[in-house]
Amino acid sequence: MNLKDPICAIATPPGKGAIGVVRLSGEGALEIAARVWRGKDPRRLKGGRFTLGEVVDPKTGEAIDQALLLVFRAPRSYTGEDLVEFQTHGSLAVLRRVMEVLVAEGARPAGRGEFTFRAYMNGKLDLAQAEAVLALVEAEGELARRQALRALEGALSRRIEALENRLLDLLAHIQALLDYPEEGVEPLEAERTLREVLAEVEALLAQAKASRLAQKGARLALIGAPNAGKSSLLNALLGYERALVSPIPGTTRDYLEAPLELFGIPLVAVDTAGVRETEDPVERMGVERALRIAEEADLVLYVVDRSQPKPAPPPLPWARTLKVATKSDLPPAWEDPEFLPVSSLTGEGLGRLKEALREALLGREGGEVLLTERQVEALLRAKERLEEALALPEDLMGLALEEAARALALLTGKEVAEEVVARVFQNFCVGK
Repeated sequence: MNLKDPICAIATPPGKGAIGVVRLSGEGALEIAARVWRGKDPRRLKGGRFTLGEVVDPKTGEAIDQALLLVFRAPRSYTGEDLVEFQTHGSLAVLRRVMEVLVAEGARPAGRGEFTFRAYMNGKLDLAQAEAVLALVEAEGELARRQALRALEGALSRRIEALENRLLDLLAHIQALLDYPEEGVEPLEAERTLREVLAEVEALLAQAKASRLAQKGARLALIGAPNAGKSSLLNALLGYERALVSPIPGTTRDYLEAPLELFGIPLVAVDTAGVRETEDPVERMGVERALRIAEEADLVLYVVDRSQPKPAPPPLPWARTLKVATKSDLPPAWEDPEFLPVSSLTGEGLGRLKEALREALLGREGGEVLLTERQVEALLRAKERLEEALALPEDLMGLALEEAARALALLTGKEVAEEVVARVFQNFCVGK
């Protein structure tokens, strides 16, 4: 891949739309744009300016579409190169034709993520910010959007760079103590610095689950005996009637899914068949499926009717299960502080349940940090090396410190292999 070639790509999603965007970037981009443009010469436009005109086929003079042309001059562009955007009508036929004339005039179709890859190679973004671009494009929930934007603005990169600098300063000081003992170099409290950096790394890792759920979404399973109030609780969480509610036990014979968003996380709530011992083969299939759904869910709500005698609990993944006592508006048949009392009828306790859901999904840190799988691996490697350094005397911890700093540098791309960079950008769409 030649990173100087002029490249072009459709930057808007396929399908009909009011506006379509074609990007052109690289050496000679302004010259190519001038050849396919009827209007003000793009080569004479200042960066950040736009003009109205027509995209044309320079070989025939045929107009392809009326359009706006925007010019961004190097290095003050997304890629760090001269970059031109053609904003046409959103017809796929128009966009394809614009691509055809640009390629005919010397541009080549961009590879996946090549615009962002050039931004990375030209120092416009580090690798963590480049990954944030992809996360922002793919964000489906509000939390994922916030996480990605903060990372794109450099919040994670600055945090990592500060930790890396602390380790490098400590490493340099230890080296000076070893190399020049007679110079009276003041000793540092290495253990305190290491423990503070380790605590920061662990705080970041504590948000890995929340980051994953924000990006990928989560499944919330509602499990309980027949007529425990699962369907009513689902409707209360959704804010509308999605599940059929009846006083007749066993109304829900199969599972029912409903999308909702809580705390910025896209969730799929699953209302399952009532779990109980039964001789009915159809109902038994529903019970088995409900328990299987609970095993596969990110979070489970074990729903029990507080106005009736408490049933024996089913086998559930209790480490990720919240216990809910429904029908709290009725006289209680039992009390248990492990259960959150809720009334789907009056709404009493729904706020406390949602707060418990928020903490179970996001943790106490709040989940405002975007972390990809690659970044989590690097943080785990840094954590291991820091723990190793803490177990060593100061004069022997140099190598472990250096490896910990190198692991942190992986997050922003300072110390990263070419194949890792390639893997990051292969997930991008072509126009980004």
